Amino acid sequence: MRAVVFDAFGADPEVREVPAPEPPPGGAVIRVEATGLCRSDWHGWQGHDPDIRAFPHVPGHEFAGVVEAVGAGVASWRPGDRVTVPFVCACGSCPACLSGDQQVCERQTQPGFTHWGSFAEYVAVDHADVNLVRLPGEMAFTTAASLGCRFATSYRAVTAVGRVRPDEWVAVHGCGGVGLSAVMIAAAAGARVVAVDVSAGALELARRFGAVACVGAEPPEADVAARVRELTSGGAHVSIDALGSPETCVASIESLRRRGRHVQIGLLPGLTPLPMGRVIGHELELLGSHGMAAHAYPAMLEAVAALSPDALVTRSIGLREAGAALASIGSVPGVTMIVPSLR
Repeated sequence: MRAVVFDAFGADPEVREVPAPEPPPGGAVIRVEATGLCRSDWHGWQGHDPDIRAFPHVPGHEFAGVVEAVGAGVASWRPGDRVTVPFVCACGSCPACLSGDQQVCERQTQPGFTHWGSFAEYVAVDHADVNLVRLPGEMAFTTAASLGCRFATSYRAVTAVGRVRPDEWVAVHGCGGVGLSAVMIAAAAGARVVAVDVSAGALELARRFGAVACVGAEPPEADVAARVRELTSGGAHVSIDALGSPETCVASIESLRRRGRHVQIGLLPGLTPLPMGRVIGHELELLGSHGMAAHAYPAMLEAVAALSPDALVTRSIGLREAGAALASIGSVPGVTMIVPSLR
């Protein structure tokens, strides 16, 4: 198969012919019809993820496609089924999974991190009966792929973890794919959304998707938290760091009103000093959100028709363009989709 491969952290990714995967016992091989380019892929390429331990490596974890083959013991899936997959592939049998929290499975695997991923024509998935999600017949593969990491993570972060309610103020720091998804979902839930980003193009998309106010994260509006508190008459009820940097994390926490809720979605490499005096004095909640389990997808898929996440996809490229796009991630607003069939 054709796949995007890199041989060391930070090395130039290139398209090569490599062996196609075989379905593991209980798992499946998916023919990739579309796969998203995500900042998590950039973190993996840069060596920020401890799960990547062997080279050569194929990135990619947010995808949709067609079941090509299934391994021994798979009961619910057959070749030809149209599917997507959460980026956390759960084992289905550990205590976390048995309690319904597959997104924090103790024995999780992640395509693109623990093994070769979806920047390829085919990708292997473990525990197919636990992790595959059947797609509605009318849903495009590019739309479905955009749900697998960023949209699904944002959906659960806004609705379940952040517990966003109508008329609350929600600040979203970082308006890439995750952040724009959070803007769209929070606005649909009836919240008043303030979007924060360094890119005018990203903020324009945030306005289109429901933000009632926008804050540029560079001068002349460098004091982001103070500006958010001013716009929200005292601070956001919920603030989301959708980027993952020390600056956005601290700004998100400091954007909150008393007893507000900070939700961390963006990955933070290393240790980040936090304003814990403010957390204690204002009784703030600090919450992490890590994807969404496959069994929770039906409610999200029902909501998709009204939310139009396909509008988040601003360009589609082939595998040969994926390496350059990975290296320059964030330079194009919205979601970039990689379609292996494009030449």
